[in-house]
Parts: sequence; C-alpha cells; structure tokens
Amino acid sequence: MKKTTRSDYHVHPNYSIDAAPVPIRDYCLKALELGLREICFTTHVELEPEREALDKYVMFRGEKIAADNEAWLESYFEEIAQAQEEFKSVNLQIRAGVEMGYCLGTEKKIEKILNSYPFDFVLGSIHTLQHIAISSMKESPLYYTSRSLATMRQDYFTTLKEAVASGLFDCIAHVDLYTRYGIRQYGPAVFSVHRGAIEAILAEMKRKKIGLEINTSSLRRGLTEFHPSKEILALAAEAGVEIFTVGSDAHSLEQLGDHVDEAIDLLKEFKLTNHGFYRRKPYPLE
Repeated sequence: MKKTTRSDYHVHPNYSIDAAPVPIRDYCLKALELGLREICFTTHVELEPEREALDKYVMFRGEKIAADNEAWLESYFEEIAQAQEEFKSVNLQIRAGVEMGYCLGTEKKIEKILNSYPFDFVLGSIHTLQHIAISSMKESPLYYTSRSLATMRQDYFTTLKEAVASGLFDCIAHVDLYTRYGIRQYGPAVFSVHRGAIEAILAEMKRKKIGLEINTSSLRRGLTEFHPSKEILALAAEAGVEIFTVGSDAHSLEQLGDHVDEAIDLLKEFKLTNHGFYRRKPYPLE
C-alpha cells in the first residue's frame, strides 16, 4: 500500500516575531525525525499601516526590522536554498512560503513583495478586525467585548470576501479563526455564524482556484475541531473547492507536525486531496 505523503505547510521559523528562535535547518532536522516529507516555511508578514508600531516586523539577526525590508527576504531565501541543497539526498521537500496578513488597502504592498521573490506558497490570513488582533489572546477581548456577534460576522466575512477577491493568495489559512477566542464572548453561537455568509466566498475560491488550509493549531488552544470546522469543510467540498493544505501553524519545534495525520485523514473522509505547492502551483500529495 502506498504511503501517504506527510506534510506541514504552515511553519514559523525564527523570522516570525512571535516564534521561538529556531532556525530553518533545525525544523528540517525535526521534520525528518517526524517522518514529514514536505515542509513549507510561512514567516508572518503584516503590513497594516494602523498597526505599524505593533507587528509590521520580522526578526533578522536577533533584531526586529520592517517586514518590507528586503534584507531579511534575501537571507530567508538563501537559508531555504541551503536547506534544500543539504536535505535533497534524504528526499525532504522544503518550500519557501509566507503568511500574509490581509486587510483592505494593503493589496499593493503585498503584491510588491510577492512579485519580487520566488515564493512557492502564499497563505492569506485575517488576523485583525478594525485594526485589533483577533488572533491574540491578549488583544482580542478589545474587539469581542465591544461588538455583537452580528457585527463580528459582518466585519470578518466582508474582509474574507475582499481577501479572496484580491486573488493574491494561494490558500486561505485558519478560515474560522474568530472561533479561537470568540467562543469566550459569544459562546457556541460563534460556531454557526458562518452560515449564509461563507458559501458564496467558497464558491469564489473554487472559481479562482484558491485553496483552503486545514490548520491544526486549534486543538492546542482548547478547541475540539480544526480550522475550519467539519461543517465548513463540508461546505467547501460542496462548493467544489479542490485545493487543500495541512498546517500545524508551528511556532516552536515541539509544535511541528501537530495532528497532521488526523488532518490528512479528515480530508480523505471527505474525499478531498492534500496538496503541496511549488512556485505558486499546486500539486496533489497522495
């Protein structure tokens, strides 16, 4: 029986400001130890002008520098190329990716970076609403406690629609991220807020050939389902979305490969296929 290709397409090395100071090579060694066959690095890039002082940074040689500073990108691609050369004999595929935070108005800045470097994979993420980080345990209550569930629904799905319409991204990460900390304010109703809002967006993703990530980080944050939930995954399958990736959203070595086997099994349950990417082109991982 042919072995399934085990992959992790959402990994934050030491360039991400919220990640452990673990270099790319160490993640590759750990990937081999875990039996992963493909690993994609996805350093955070946030370009929202209103949050410039907070998170428009990457780590480079032990210091924070602007995320649109080319110095770190040159180093990043060089380091990944070195790893590709070192690990090619052991059949570990190493991809150069990025996780781009999206908010309306950042399109040109995102496009400039994406067009300047040979990325294999571009994840699009919505980390903020109304310039508040809903991805942050500390910050998210500032948003959730002062807005109704209906307002959150409008803000989030409007932004998601714009992100998909931009056509900038290969795949959308943790599409129901709002459940991570929204559950504390809104209760179980947060798990059904997508109904009637996400279906047309999934149809557009199908039309534009944009993928959907199965992000396993939800389990280590106390949720019982992946991002997205099975209900949203079923809607994606119904809409005809064909491209899916699996990612642990690792910010440390210990998190690499978290629950990827279960995520791959979930895709199989829905008769969907896990994918890899090379130079922004998807291919099935069987």
